[in-house]
Amino acid sequence: MTSTSPPHSESPNATSCGGLPPKECSQNTDRTSLIGLDRACFESALVKLGERSYRAKQIWHWLYYQGARTFDEMTTLPKSLRTRLSSSCNIDRPTVNRMQQSEDGALKWLVQFADEREVECVHIPEEDRGALCISSQVGCTLTCRFCHTGTQKLVRNLDAGEIVNQVLIARDTIGEWPSPKDGRMISNIVMMGMGEPLYNFDNVARALRIIMDGEGISLSRRRITLSTAGVVPLIERCGRELGVNLAVSLHAVDDELRNQIVPINKKYPIADLLEACRRYPSGRNSRRITFEYVMLKGVNDSDSDARALVRLLDGVPAKVNLIPFNAWPGAPYQCSSNNRMHSFADIINDGGYSAPIRVPRGRDILAACGQLKSDSEQVKRNRTGLS
Repeated sequence: MTSTSPPHSESPNATSCGGLPPKECSQNTDRTSLIGLDRACFESALVKLGERSYRAKQIWHWLYYQGARTFDEMTTLPKSLRTRLSSSCNIDRPTVNRMQQSEDGALKWLVQFADEREVECVHIPEEDRGALCISSQVGCTLTCRFCHTGTQKLVRNLDAGEIVNQVLIARDTIGEWPSPKDGRMISNIVMMGMGEPLYNFDNVARALRIIMDGEGISLSRRRITLSTAGVVPLIERCGRELGVNLAVSLHAVDDELRNQIVPINKKYPIADLLEACRRYPSGRNSRRITFEYVMLKGVNDSDSDARALVRLLDGVPAKVNLIPFNAWPGAPYQCSSNNRMHSFADIINDGGYSAPIRVPRGRDILAACGQLKSDSEQVKRNRTGLS
């Protein structure tokens, strides 16, 4: 099932049933999977099973507000209906093959889906809040040289249910049901895990709409950030249709270097990327675009690089997130020194842009930025006797 090119669409699919491709609304040979269906398709699936449409609202509430994992928990439904739903519909969580906790409190889940493919997602807690970093693909097609995920070939896109289920699993673990209005430990969602979200736009968009739905998980779009390496044609669409915060993996200030470390730059060079950012519908001073910049010793961390970055960002409501390089086995780079990072940050700050240096979290369990990589390919090789 390995693909040599990204399984994505840069234009809307032919759709039905509330914007879902027809195959997403169909009933499989066993049970209809409800997690990941949008509102219209969710209702349609239940109507096709002979249920009244108002039941859809009740079940949606149980799934995404109460966090029900079985139909038996849905006590406001008649028992006969719960029995019928159990035999015809599927709301099962994927398998958690491993959960690790870092010394700093970060949690990482290795999640396995029905086809035995795996992804990782990570929760980074703060004192009174926390961010959940979720994945959009198994593997990645971008091969960014500083990223561990990029060493794993792209296997496939995740469907909307597989994306949403990462959030459900995290909330199960943390005990965040029913959905609290305030004081959430999963207060933010960041699409910064495995994969390029804009190369799986339709499924990512469907999942985020479920996460934002006011009658379920109900997370504000202001609390959601989508990170892209620069799929220029879909940046405007992301802002127009979703309105979430945008983060851009920049990491270099000229095309020659960025072509090497972020190869998608060969297709969408820096000038085109920044123009798309200037047009981003939600990009304004109150919701600045974040430019992610990994600090690589002797590669992109000079004072002249910092000054060039200030010039590049002219006219873009922006902040710069400086990321200490997080090493992984066999990594080709080293992290810039602490003094070098602070000198770099000072130049950015003096240029009028906020430039915090991110504090690495979860390094001891390979959960930090750029370190995620599932075990599925190694497990597969072990089963077949390959090294």
